[in-house]
Amino acid sequence: MLFNSIDFAIFLPIVFILYWFVTNKNLKLQNFLIVIASYLFYGWWDWRFLSLILFSTLVDYTIGRRLLNEESHRKRKILLWISSLVNLGFLGFFKYYNFFLDNFITAFSFFGTPINAQGLNIILPVGISFYTFQTLSYTIDVYKRKLKPTKDFIAFTAFVSFFPQLVAGPIERATNLLPQFYKKRIFDNDKAIDGIYLIIWGLFKKVVIADSCAIYTNEIFANYENMNSISLLLGAIYFAFQIYGDFSGYSDIAIGTSKLFGIDLMTNFKFPYFSRDIAEFWRRWHISLSTWFRDYLYIPLGGSKGSKIQSFRNIFIIFIVSGFWHGANWTFIIWGVLNALYFLPIFLIKKNRKNLDTVAQGKAFPNFSELLSILITFFLVVIGWIFFRADNIIIALKYIKKLFSFDFHNAVQYLSIERYAPELMILISIFIIAEWNSREKEHPFFGKWINLKLVLTILGIITLGIYSDVTDFIYFQF
Repeated sequence: MLFNSIDFAIFLPIVFILYWFVTNKNLKLQNFLIVIASYLFYGWWDWRFLSLILFSTLVDYTIGRRLLNEESHRKRKILLWISSLVNLGFLGFFKYYNFFLDNFITAFSFFGTPINAQGLNIILPVGISFYTFQTLSYTIDVYKRKLKPTKDFIAFTAFVSFFPQLVAGPIERATNLLPQFYKKRIFDNDKAIDGIYLIIWGLFKKVVIADSCAIYTNEIFANYENMNSISLLLGAIYFAFQIYGDFSGYSDIAIGTSKLFGIDLMTNFKFPYFSRDIAEFWRRWHISLSTWFRDYLYIPLGGSKGSKIQSFRNIFIIFIVSGFWHGANWTFIIWGVLNALYFLPIFLIKKNRKNLDTVAQGKAFPNFSELLSILITFFLVVIGWIFFRADNIIIALKYIKKLFSFDFHNAVQYLSIERYAPELMILISIFIIAEWNSREKEHPFFGKWINLKLVLTILGIITLGIYSDVTDFIYFQF
């Protein structure tokens, strides 16, 4: 079920009413309603894959219970391995089987030993990368004794399948989300209003910003060979705002929807395009994933405590794995390597922890140095997004080569044709201003009812967008 669909617009109020007016006096019944609603939400796409979520839930719940009373270090490690193999095994099969098979065949053919093997027609379950990491974090935290395993199967199932963030995050930690299903929730009017504002702003990002940019991004990337440098730069910038509006929009809707049910989710984006260096960008972009890799991969590998060579190794591992997490394509791996290369110089001069505050905090405008740093960082990120968007590495390299060819032939003519829609450029500019003015807030609306007219206007635009064309969120494919 898509957030930007009429189905969800009907689904959400029904669940909300049942949650607060029918099951509100019984915590277990309330949690059970969340489980049913979550399974319905996910099964709306393809009910067959509900068995995967249920199986992962059963495995990790059982292993968690076994770890509670198991003192043998060897047996505890075996239990952790079982959980890891089951969860990562499902993820590896559905997401990476054909990728590894194709590269295996290519490698043997290169050395003169052709292999006849056919890939499988595998449908990638929506959100498998997200809920796999979420449930795996529970087992790891229980294994490390950071979290006491739950006896409440319904609460644990609700934690794994909580529908607002089930298919595209944020990737929640059991230490934050699971305890919230143990406590009685009381309706908070202010929290609900904030949730509605976040939902509206998230829908605006998706339907108005991301989907509008997608039209032009698709056209430019599909015809990049016939474009000049300005055209290609605009195409890459459009994609930067498409993926940001799409993914952060989903996160806003997920966080806002959770607030309606008295549940708090972690922030997943903190205005990443206002970052002053690439390290700050990764502290602000897809925070739930970057902190997951930091806590469960980077630090266990040794982080930055070892030698320089070990630190470099760990940095490359975390960025490459992060790229590979996004998809079974070499473009994502190169995207990860590129970001590692961006990060290394900052790490070498020990400036990776320099920009921890909000840019131009308490000021209306950044100074020249901050503005220059933001623009350089944004440009580097945009170049990386070209690999993320391209179908393969060859196309990405050709795109970048043509982008830097400084071909401005017929630039005025290119800028005057429809695909550059001045209205979209103005809309993006207004969006940037709104984001800048709210960079120290949770959303761009101020007060409870002051901006009611603005909210209703944006809601009207969103409604028109939903009726005209319902599109998937980009991160559903990851």
